[in-house]
Amino acid sequence: QVTLVESGGDSVQTGGSLTLSCTPSREIDRYCVGWFRQRPGKSREGIAVIDTDGSTAYADTVRGRFIMSQDNAKNMMYLQMTNLKPEDSGTYYCALRKGADSVVYIANRGFSEREFHYWGQGTQVTVSP
Repeated sequence: QVTLVESGGDSVQTGGSLTLSCTPSREIDRYCVGWFRQRPGKSREGIAVIDTDGSTAYADTVRGRFIMSQDNAKNMMYLQMTNLKPEDSGTYYCALRKGADSVVYIANRGFSEREFHYWGQGTQVTVSP
């Protein structure tokens, strides 16, 4: 079992920046970690993923504005969000998929949440006009 804890959610103005953190409860040998968000009135969507080797993939809605990274020494993953827009508001979740699949595998499956085994409780991001 793996528990994931997100942090870093906050309220910012349009154009602002935030960095979210995801901390798994233990180290996993091979994995993909994804960031998902659920905007008001919408279903949860995958927006970024990183694999054990540090490769990343992004959904079109955030590519160029969001960067996902990880610190292996700290066993933490991050989502750096810049140029935030009101439509970025929502609850952000990190999720983990155990195994050696790469970000290409996840991206080819449309960042489907069904591909992930463990989930955090979410952190709230609010972007005001």
